[in-house]
Amino acid sequence: MNEKIYVPPIKIQGIKTKLVNFISDAICLNEDTKWYEPFMGSGVVGLNLAPTNAVFSDTNPYVIEFYNEIKRGKITSGRVREYLEKEGKLLEERDDKHYYYIRDRFNEKHDSLDFLFLNRSCFNGMIRFNRDYKFNVPYGHKPKRFAKAYVTKIVNQVKYLEKIFPENNWEFKCQSFEQTIKEATEGDFIYCDPPYIGRHVDYYDSWDEVQEMKLRDELFASGAKFMLSTWEENQYRRNKYIETVWDGCYKLNIEHFYHIGAKEKNRNAMIEALLLNYDPKKVFDTLD
Repeated sequence: MNEKIYVPPIKIQGIKTKLVNFISDAICLNEDTKWYEPFMGSGVVGLNLAPTNAVFSDTNPYVIEFYNEIKRGKITSGRVREYLEKEGKLLEERDDKHYYYIRDRFNEKHDSLDFLFLNRSCFNGMIRFNRDYKFNVPYGHKPKRFAKAYVTKIVNQVKYLEKIFPENNWEFKCQSFEQTIKEATEGDFIYCDPPYIGRHVDYYDSWDEVQEMKLRDELFASGAKFMLSTWEENQYRRNKYIETVWDGCYKLNIEHFYHIGAKEKNRNAMIEALLLNYDPKKVFDTLD
């Protein structure tokens, strides 16, 4: 795949935009394959690679509702432009007061456009909730964030979804990864991008070895082909779970640089790993 990569309107730390081509080359799909993505996040991988039939899921209800509202036509590119131009002007005038006003309003009413506003103006593009399930990311201190060109960029991202959603049978579900994987059967394909175990992740749910092992068991029990994105190593340490929990999987590596640290010194290259329950060489052979 060498086409231009579509970037979704929702930003999430660790987004896989620059890895979509690498992932695409190793994916085993045909026109009858149904795609399952139990950790949707921004959705950048599936929204670029999923076939006609797909299920995207996440336990974050606000991400899922945002995409469902576009699918239902409640959120349109025109509404997004009107909203961001209005709220962006108020942000420029009132700065942090308006950001925290929108944050309080979202935590009370859970409006999807407010969620988009916060996602695009909060600190470092984070999505984080406290134990009361309140969005608690501080302001990014960019009062002119929603300049005309930036608003147009987001509008075009929504406009693209307005075009492709009617062309595909894509479902967006708020549910656990276990529920989503149990829906898959032999002949389906599951792409997983769970929180990276052993690393600080911008995810409101905890993630530990118990969940990593549960994910492994569910994937192998599904009978479907699967691909899991994770990390192999950085300059400080290695991911020990690749040799233990995921022992027996095929593995592909690529170096990737994440721009997600608050400080420049914390932004380092990492070796990414794709773990698969099928031989990727056979996929590569079909591309030759």
